[in-house]
Amino acid sequence: MTSTKTIYVKACLVTLALCAGLSSLALAQGDKYEARLAPAPPLGLRGERGTDRPTPASYVAGLGKAVATLSGRKLTVSGSFDKMASPATVAKVGLGLAPGARLDLLWDLTITKAPQGTPAGTSGTIAGSIDLTPAQVDALKKGKLYGQINSEGAPNGHLLAWLLK
Repeated sequence: MTSTKTIYVKACLVTLALCAGLSSLALAQGDKYEARLAPAPPLGLRGERGTDRPTPASYVAGLGKAVATLSGRKLTVSGSFDKMASPATVAKVGLGLAPGARLDLLWDLTITKAPQGTPAGTSGTIAGSIDLTPAQVDALKKGKLYGQINSEGAPNGHLLAWLLK
């Protein structure tokens, strides 16, 4: 016959083991960051044919979203974009001075352009993995990392979003 005390101890041990397993699963999944890609404010864009006229707002349109997971020091990014005014050319992750203040685009992401956009390449997906330094991990946690998609019509930034928890 098993005593009530033995049953209680076994139940506690099973509960602790379950909690430990769930905690390690949560840690293995990493910290999640999200970004809502939106038209970027012009950043030194030049108008048509190299003139000093500002780039028309019609050159910067669209939307998108991205999710980033930090596991240790590896940041894995995936997302999508749609309805851009011109075909995407590059996607990058940058490190800003502060949240909302762009500075350096440091890492490339892979763009897969969807052929059905009008014109082709105005929608698609982005993906990539980045090994961060401890200082860059700290910058991510402080909201200083951002994603940017450039296009033929806006080569200095078409869609932009800050990676936030």
